[in-house]
Amino acid sequence: MSTLALKGPYWVTVRQYRRTLWLATAAVAVSLAVIGGLRIWDAQTPDRYFEDGMRYVPHDNAGYGWLRFVMEYASGILVVLPLLIGAFVAGPLVARELESGTYKLSLTQSISPTHWLGSKLLTAGAAALATVWLLTAIYWIGWVRVDGSSQFHWADRGPYEITGPALTGYVLLAVAVGALVGQLVRRTLVAMAVTGGIVGVVLLALGAFRWDFLPVRTLTGPAVPNASALMMPEPGLIMEQGLLSATGQRMPGWFCASDAPPTDCRTDVKVTTEYLDYHPESHFWPTQLIETGIVLAFAALALFAAFRVLRARHP
Repeated sequence: MSTLALKGPYWVTVRQYRRTLWLATAAVAVSLAVIGGLRIWDAQTPDRYFEDGMRYVPHDNAGYGWLRFVMEYASGILVVLPLLIGAFVAGPLVARELESGTYKLSLTQSISPTHWLGSKLLTAGAAALATVWLLTAIYWIGWVRVDGSSQFHWADRGPYEITGPALTGYVLLAVAVGALVGQLVRRTLVAMAVTGGIVGVVLLALGAFRWDFLPVRTLTGPAVPNASALMMPEPGLIMEQGLLSATGQRMPGWFCASDAPPTDCRTDVKVTTEYLDYHPESHFWPTQLIETGIVLAFAALALFAAFRVLRARHP
């Protein structure tokens, strides 16, 4: 027998959930076939160029259109995958065994409660990470083609999480929260719903505040009627844009034409400058690392609490 062969509770866990593992394998294979096939189809119609040398995708390139369509759905599916992983760990992996009492059989096989839960989480975590990393690698096959186009900006929800380490952090958080909730709730469906809700709230909360981790850069320039004189020096994420008065007061809005009606232009304040707050593309990796660190800290706390609950109930 190979030294890499699974033994004891690890082997039992794999045997119990082999159908889930086969389903994950099938998902990876289908994803590779679809995105890889669409990239090949897309390559059959070469890009064209404007007179100034700028490249564009011709309208008759159906392969590119289908690739974008599939990538949009892939972005949505991958970003919510931690919710599904957490629900599986909380429900079928932990809560169902506690609810039915089948965990007692494992504890009679000279296995401590800590070893029982640890083997389940290690097996589930390794399988989840392997699946997510493979799906992410396949996503990159399509990403290098659509990167920078509409709905595929580096800061968009979905592409942001998938193209950096944040998604890995959320997967580990899901496993840890699932282990804790599964023990506390001990009802399969309820544990799945609660875990999915908790992981979803963390995803939404950090997504709402991630661009506050680092200070924005600000550009200023003369206010031009009916136009913007400010251009970001690099692909960035615009956070706020507006006008500055002579006293430096920020005012929302665009630009005031000299002949604009009073309802469209403030006449009581002299507008001198426009401003633009943005995050440059160089903020991507620092923001990713900060967010991943926060998520991993939450995961560590949840995992610690899960084992404390286990020891308290099964000393």
